[in-house]
Amino acid sequence: MAKSTETALAAYRATASTVIKKLERHGMSGHFCATSSEAVELVRSWMHEGDSVTWGGSETFKETGMKVALENAGCYRMLDRATATTPEEQREMWRDRTSADWFFMSANALTLNGELVNIDGNSDRLSLLLHGPAHVVVLAGMNKLVADVEAGIKRIRTVTCPLNAARLHTNTPCEVAGICSECHAERCMCCNVVVTRHSRHDDRIRVVLIGEDLGY
Repeated sequence: MAKSTETALAAYRATASTVIKKLERHGMSGHFCATSSEAVELVRSWMHEGDSVTWGGSETFKETGMKVALENAGCYRMLDRATATTPEEQREMWRDRTSADWFFMSANALTLNGELVNIDGNSDRLSLLLHGPAHVVVLAGMNKLVADVEAGIKRIRTVTCPLNAARLHTNTPCEVAGICSECHAERCMCCNVVVTRHSRHDDRIRVVLIGEDLGY
C-alpha cells in the first residue's frame, strides 16, 4: 500500500470513528470498511438465506459490487422494481418492497454529526428509508461526508443533482445549465428534501462508510 493511501485510510478511519459514535447516539449503527469488497462481506454476514432484498436508485449499490454479489448468491429474494411493468405488477411490487427484509441505498450526504441528507423526485427511495423494510443499509463512500446539513444541501445542488441529471437526462436546469435553480420542472429531482437526524428503531438503519469515492 502506498504511503499516501495509508495516510488517507488512517484519516478515514479516524473520521469514520467519530461519525459512527454520533450515529449510534441517533439510533443508527455505523460501520467502517476500507474497501467495497470488505463492505460486501460485512453486509452479507448480517443476512440470511431467503431474505428479501430491494434497493433504491443508487450508483454506489452497483459500484461496490453489492448488487451483483447478492444476485449471484442465489439465496435471496431480489425485489427489482424495474421488473414490474403493468400498474398491477407495480402495486404488488411496492407492497412487497415495503415489507422487505433489507433495503439498500446510499446517501446524498452524511454530516459529521451523523445526519443523513437526501433529496428525491418520485421519493420511492426516501419512502423506504423512512418506513417499511425491516433493515436499511446505507452504503456511503467517504466523499459523501460534509460538515453539516447546510453543506449537505449545497453538495446536493452543486454535485449530486448536476451529475445525476446528466446521467438520467432529466432536462432540468441542473442538466441544461449544470446549476441548481430550485426548479419546479416536470422531472424535478429534489421534490422532497429529507434530513434523518434520529431513528426511533435502534439498528434499523445501518450506515456503512467505505474508504473510497463512490457514487454521486
